[in-house]
Amino acid sequence: MKSVVVVGTGIMGAGIAAGFLARSVPVVILGRSEEKAEACLDKALTLAKKIGVEGDNATKDQADIKKQQVVGILEEYQGWNDCQWVIETVAENLALKQEVFKYLDQVVPANIPIGSNSSGFPISKIAEGLKTANRMMGAHYFMPAEVVPLVEIVMGQKTDIQYAERACELYRSVDKKPVLVKKDIPGFLANRIQHALMREALSLVQEGIATPEDIDDAVRYSFGFRYAAVGPMTQKEISGWDGMANAAKEIYPSLSNITALPPKVAQLMADGKTGMKAGEGFRKWSPEEIAQVSDSYSRRLKAAFDVLNIE
Repeated sequence: MKSVVVVGTGIMGAGIAAGFLARSVPVVILGRSEEKAEACLDKALTLAKKIGVEGDNATKDQADIKKQQVVGILEEYQGWNDCQWVIETVAENLALKQEVFKYLDQVVPANIPIGSNSSGFPISKIAEGLKTANRMMGAHYFMPAEVVPLVEIVMGQKTDIQYAERACELYRSVDKKPVLVKKDIPGFLANRIQHALMREALSLVQEGIATPEDIDDAVRYSFGFRYAAVGPMTQKEISGWDGMANAAKEIYPSLSNITALPPKVAQLMADGKTGMKAGEGFRKWSPEEIAQVSDSYSRRLKAAFDVLNIE
């Protein structure tokens, strides 16, 4: 089986590699040093074991699986003909990503698709001016990459759909859920929907209409609860578009259309209150609360994924 090349040795690189290792797809991890690449592989192997290994690797121990993988320095790697997919996961810096893609444009055979895990930069900018931009696309994962099923395959201005469809087919084969985004728009697909919700939620908090806790409860125990079973489009197919259309006439004109963060959130940022990692956001967080909520979050995620797998 041809390998998947992961360029970058950070958290996302390890999680992405783990997803392929768990389905017995060989990986090549390339970084700025062999030591960093090997450490990333070790992390990926641990994550793969945690989520469960299937296929040929299922009966092998971690040391044997590791022997079959490749780590190295990007500029020194020569085995491009033996790969089926290349995905870049380097730091979220446009100039750096452009530099990496310029190099990949020259060394990766033109028939092999190349993706970028950038969460914000459009692939059209990353691949701008490159000869083989037709086989380049966004491939946006969500953290933790080894667990969350969704991968957004985002077509740039020059992306040939045949390469995007090949990437989708590969991800389906390793039990991911790819969605094809046919236009390179800011936020791609999932983040646009997520930010539309957050804009309204934060506006409601700003106006004193609801507390952050009430917002959480309103989402979790109503439509958020339903969305683990079906998405918003199918849910409205079930309930009927006529009811939604009538409600929209009343609600749409009053929805938030702000184009900047509400003052309350801007003040939180100015005060360094960025959430759990800072010990405080809209509320204070003790180390014990952080551990408890993080553990509960992981267990609930697993339960939600079990729901997704019900036929």
